[in-house]
Amino acid sequence: MKFQEFIENTLMALHTVKAHKLRSFLTILGVLIGVTSIIGMVSLIEGLNKSMAQQIESLGSSAIYVSKYKPGIQMGRRSSSERNRPDMTFADAEAIEKYCPLIEAVAPQNYYTKSGGNVAKYKSYEAKNFAFFGTVPGYEIVNSAYVENGRFLKDNDIKYRAFVCVIGQDVAKNLFPGIDPVGKLISVNGDKFTVIGVMEKRKTIMGEGENNFILISYGAFEKIHPGELALWLACKAKGPEVMQQAIDQVTDLMRRRHGLKYSDENDFAVFTQENMMEMWEQLTQAVWLAMIIISSIGLLVGGVGVMNIMLVSVTERTREIGIRKAVGAKRSSILWQFLIEAAVLSGVGGVLGIIIGILLSQFIAAVSPLPAAVSIPWVIIGFTFSVAVALIFGLYPAARASRLDPIECLHYE
Repeated sequence: MKFQEFIENTLMALHTVKAHKLRSFLTILGVLIGVTSIIGMVSLIEGLNKSMAQQIESLGSSAIYVSKYKPGIQMGRRSSSERNRPDMTFADAEAIEKYCPLIEAVAPQNYYTKSGGNVAKYKSYEAKNFAFFGTVPGYEIVNSAYVENGRFLKDNDIKYRAFVCVIGQDVAKNLFPGIDPVGKLISVNGDKFTVIGVMEKRKTIMGEGENNFILISYGAFEKIHPGELALWLACKAKGPEVMQQAIDQVTDLMRRRHGLKYSDENDFAVFTQENMMEMWEQLTQAVWLAMIIISSIGLLVGGVGVMNIMLVSVTERTREIGIRKAVGAKRSSILWQFLIEAAVLSGVGGVLGIIIGILLSQFIAAVSPLPAAVSIPWVIIGFTFSVAVALIFGLYPAARASRLDPIECLHYE
């Protein structure tokens, strides 16, 4: 097929779409929904992935975590031996800091959640459902998060079990609107703490957690919650270049502390931010699967619609086909005419789907904590799918049109 013929067929197809606006719209509706779902969901997933990657990267490339389990979503599939693993303890944190020379700092974090959610009060102001945990001065170094106003915890705060706290930006807004929080006495789940600092604001993921917390000295936490022994240990290696050696040191120390033999498997997990990203990708796999199913159904419905309308178009234009064949049009010309018409019809649906999908994802990002990022490769894929659907489902009507007998076509009423 010549380029000029391709242009003529494309213009003819656009004229047909314009002449039958409602019919064309109803035909491409399935393709439009399929492509919209692809672009909208991919934009949200890409936005979430970028946000999560930035959040994990902000922890630094030297962060190492020690916990009972590796992050993941396989809780229900754990064996009895895995479920009976010992918890991490404060003594483990002290041992890592003392006996692992490649570890710069260790920050044990012990969390507590009151039944019904944590509650903090200052005069008539109240903050709810925040993370509440005890930690040590090394928290700042390990998490690359620093105090913006006031000071952070000191060794003496831990040693003397001082009832002091550092709060996140969200808690500060709720409890101290327009007031300097430093030096104020607040109530946290009924216990009194003096605010000594406010942490700098951090980027959030889906509006959760990163700025909504109250941390206290580990000594005070141990005093008011003596039964909460399970810890999350965060460590920082002395540099990215010694990460693997630092991990080996921590692993070897923990195996010795747990009395494991050479042939025994680890009854703890040592992991990095890369493992945390893998966990996030696990969680988004379900969303990808839902996207594929929804978009496939939409594109299938759209393909059936394109086939149906092209069969109608072939019937309506039987005499036109007969005339074209009578004046010398080849079967291939007729075939390409209807294939291009189907592709243009579906392509219009694809373009509209891309535009609506992008606008929808941006609207969701504007009115919710969900971030969105347009993926150019997926825009191209979405449009390609829409055209491919037309070529596949439009092939039969186009082939049928090309096989029509010109004499019978000219006699068709």
